Amino acid sequence: MEKPLIDTIFDIGEINPFSQYFIGQSYLKMLTTEGVAIGNVTFEPGCRNNWHIHHAKKGGGQILLCTAGCGWYQEWGKLAQKLHSGDVVVIPPEVKHWHGASSDSWFSHLAIEVPGDETSNEWCEAVTDEEYMKLK
Repeated sequence: MEKPLIDTIFDIGEINPFSQYFIGQSYLKMLTTEGVAIGNVTFEPGCRNNWHIHHAKKGGGQILLCTAGCGWYQEWGKLAQKLHSGDVVVIPPEVKHWHGASSDSWFSHLAIEVPGDETSNEWCEAVTDEEYMKLK
């Protein structure tokens, strides 16, 4: 595997096993699965995940801690927000959203799964190239 062109404090891991839900290449290194699952996700330029929802009967959701590069986060029906190293995104359960790298930068974030009751992820449609290329 060729080393990605990003300087991150955590190991990038291997090719993301959820790659069928991404456009472009991403990498995943689970830092812990005990208590609270935390994964380091690294995206190549232009890579983004599909729209998705973190379901939970109680609690749940996700927190993103941006650690390197430049990326995007968008909730359904809202404008996308640009992300940089040091940004924090709190994603409540039941909110349809996507996140990924900007078109000209690698991007890494820690994905923290907020514990909850009856949690699950629902993967939805891809973020189209047309939608993505409109981002500035």
